[in-house]
Amino acid sequence: MPAAVVTIAQQKGGAGKTTVVVQLATALAALGHRIAVVDIDPQASLTGWMRLREEGAREVPGLRFAAVGGWRLSVELDRLAREADLVLVDTPPHAETDARLAVRDARLVLVPCQPSPPDLWASRATFELAAKEGREALLVLNRVPPRGRSIEEARRAVEEAGWPMLGASLGNRQGFVQSFGRGLGAVEGEPRGAAAEEARRLAEELAARLG
Repeated sequence: MPAAVVTIAQQKGGAGKTTVVVQLATALAALGHRIAVVDIDPQASLTGWMRLREEGAREVPGLRFAAVGGWRLSVELDRLAREADLVLVDTPPHAETDARLAVRDARLVLVPCQPSPPDLWASRATFELAAKEGREALLVLNRVPPRGRSIEEARRAVEEAGWPMLGASLGNRQGFVQSFGRGLGAVEGEPRGAAAEEARRLAEELAARLG
């Protein structure tokens, strides 16, 4: 995989940006890729997860990590892109300047979205921002319920909007929550579980997309 910066962005809070970053990072690392993660969100959820990971000193694939913002962001992304195969950036709501800069510096923007009308409506602003910056954006369905028509309805709504979307998605599973609380990804905490399989499928699709 050639070195690339992938920014995970969404205007609406609670879409699960950090979950997507963590699951992609750990699944790709388990596949042998050199991964860096960057936290530019003031809520610092990714930073907290990384602290748990480091304190645990577990025998899991290492991840490069940075918490940075402002004028240093572009410089740090350039540095990490030289050291890793893929840099994943966890952003705040993109009304903030740092999120806009992270979209501008990205090769690809992933837009996490729960399969609900408010989340789908909120995604439009992120696609418009990516288009304004000349960046490709892909929707990622996240926290998909195990039953119901919501995912089919969401896919139809995305098709009607004309937004490209990854085929793989992440379900609303305890495997993601429990592994996160231990500083792990699902592929590390419950490698044979359904959550781990979803994370692997998403990682493999992203890797194939990036070439």
